[in-house]
Amino acid sequence: MNDTTSDTPKLSWWRRLSNGLKRTSSSLGTAVADLVTKRKLDRAMLDDIEDVLLRADLGTQVAVRIADAVGTGRYDKAISADEVKDVVATEVEKVLSPVAKPLEIDPARKPFVILVVGVNGSGKTTTIGKLSQKFASEGRKVMLAAGDTFRAAAIEQLKVWGERTKTPVIAAAQGSDSASLAFNALTAAKEQNSDVLLIDTAGRLQNKSELMKELEKVVRVIRKVDASAPHAVLLVLDATVGQNALSQVEAFHRTAGVTGLVMTKLDGTARGGILVALAEKFKLPVHFIGVGEGVDDLAPFTARDFARAIAGIES
Repeated sequence: MNDTTSDTPKLSWWRRLSNGLKRTSSSLGTAVADLVTKRKLDRAMLDDIEDVLLRADLGTQVAVRIADAVGTGRYDKAISADEVKDVVATEVEKVLSPVAKPLEIDPARKPFVILVVGVNGSGKTTTIGKLSQKFASEGRKVMLAAGDTFRAAAIEQLKVWGERTKTPVIAAAQGSDSASLAFNALTAAKEQNSDVLLIDTAGRLQNKSELMKELEKVVRVIRKVDASAPHAVLLVLDATVGQNALSQVEAFHRTAGVTGLVMTKLDGTARGGILVALAEKFKLPVHFIGVGEGVDDLAPFTARDFARAIAGIES
């Protein structure tokens, strides 16, 4: 949990987002600049632009659409890298705008139960900590459930977040049944009149059927306490895994009924375009993205900012 303060000036969210996506935008920008300085726009150049977009993991459909948009009205003419970047930003924003949705807490559902799922190392526990801080700062009464009972470190990490945000944490010994813990946490959250209950879960590979069945059990047990819960199921994705994120969304959506996505570690990859491919294929809401370790480095997702940052447009 690295969010120590320093005397350095705090960067705006746009600057942190732009810096975080620098590896992706630089990779795209350099490749595009190399292409457009060599010749006038022709079919071969459009194919090359398509290849560049595919390498950034934007997905085939989006890459083809962007290449077609670049070619419209520009055949056999000189074209600048900035023109291509503008088209990339415009087309990416079109894909992302329908999925850029805030996570809305329904006050009529009390507690509002958020189940957080994902594979090992995706950043679930840290994301829960940051969300607990966000909700607490909004004046909501939050409770945390340390449902990753496989990892002692995850339990301790959540307890630290709990202390820091003055949020109660329901935990059990390492190796305890995670479904029972979720049941106890929801029961306690009701008794204590909590506004939000955030439930951590153990990281599990999407191709391990026995672990995915265990996740199904957690959902079933939660519904014994509140038939409408969980009210949100957030899948936390690590941007550095690239195309593997597609199979993760498919499997977790099938098992736990994912309602929204959180993408972390966008600052650690040149493949930030995978978020665009996910939006195009699954149309699931994207609630938050992370571009660093600090508390403020997880922020609500906005389509225009992301599209311009990934295209390398300074704004």
